Amino acid sequence: MSSAPLPMAPVPAPATPSLSRARYTLVLAALTLGGFAIGTGEFAGMGLMPNLVASLGVSEPQVGHLISAYALGVVVGAPLLAILGGALNRKILLLALMGFYAAGNLASALAPEYGSLMLFRFIAGLPHGAYFGVAALTAVSISPPEARGRAVSLVMLGLTLAILVGTPLATWVGLLASWRWVYAAVAVIALASVALIALSLPAAVEAPRERPLDELRAFNRLPVWQALLIGAIGFAGMFSVFSYLAPTMVEVTGVASAWIPLGLAGFGLGGVIGNMLGGWLFDRLQFRAVPVVLGWAVVMLLLFPLAAQQPWSLLLATVGIGMMGALGPILQSHLMDVADGAQTLAAASHHAAFNAANALGPWLGGMAISAGFGWTSTGWVGASTAVAGLGIYAWAARTRSQRLQACPGAR
Repeated sequence: MSSAPLPMAPVPAPATPSLSRARYTLVLAALTLGGFAIGTGEFAGMGLMPNLVASLGVSEPQVGHLISAYALGVVVGAPLLAILGGALNRKILLLALMGFYAAGNLASALAPEYGSLMLFRFIAGLPHGAYFGVAALTAVSISPPEARGRAVSLVMLGLTLAILVGTPLATWVGLLASWRWVYAAVAVIALASVALIALSLPAAVEAPRERPLDELRAFNRLPVWQALLIGAIGFAGMFSVFSYLAPTMVEVTGVASAWIPLGLAGFGLGGVIGNMLGGWLFDRLQFRAVPVVLGWAVVMLLLFPLAAQQPWSLLLATVGIGMMGALGPILQSHLMDVADGAQTLAAASHHAAFNAANALGPWLGGMAISAGFGWTSTGWVGASTAVAGLGIYAWAARTRSQRLQACPGAR
């Protein structure tokens, strides 16, 4: 396989007038705040698992199904809303998506029982992927070409900050009050993002869009599907461990429930480090950064069952596993290169793939736990999915090398 980095796909020239530094910063802050709201709403259920179990009278694996329902909503909604919203002005689309997210979380806060909560978590997940896809492309469109990666990383930073700050805080609120207040707070943060986007983002934030059928044809390429499969399967290991961390800390590590936010914060710290590291790795290795991250993930996940026996080693393990987040900016940037003509759909589908991992990880982990393999079996499950991701990468690298030999300069 050629070691030379492939040429970047052309990004449409910004149609937005030059923004002042202050307004540019405010736009990125508004988009990041939206990401923070989404990330907190997505991951809150993992830290609130004991509260949901006690309140709803269900088991831990059943709470894992709530997490999977949200993730399934992302998988369904990301490509669907990206296509349906293609005719809308980007600013209007961002406002609609974030308003939709606020409504879904408010409904979750008011859900009377388990079945309705599962439905509302699915609905809340629908705008997730489309928001991040449109937000990332909007950030690129108002940024100079040399700051493209940084702009995408700042939008994605909202997710990692949600794990570092939002999820532990949500867990703490759940311990003191109720899980319902957490989803209500997420709705309020989402509405704050709506207000900031409305005030700061110019209306003329556009880029040429293909017709839906043309975009689907451009999207339907093997390199795109391979990248999405790597995210959907290779990243599932982190969610397998993360989803059941709260009961693992109580039942295996033997700490009080008050320690759970600290464990979740370890994932967040690892995610912040991984988010920065992922952009750095992609700039240097391009697509070849993928096996570096997945190889690290295999080692960390295999060590998790041993690390879970002591509080200090558990916290180090959560940071190490959280660093799998480096895969996010790597695959997002790679998709922008190989999905020329379907970048909006690909950017949204990237988050659908990662939420397929968010559905797959808790489901597989829950099966292992229900089968009697213990709480720490999530580490072995996660290592298996990371190895599968490496296998998909090997397939993608081989077909990519063949394309390069047949057509030099191809992506």
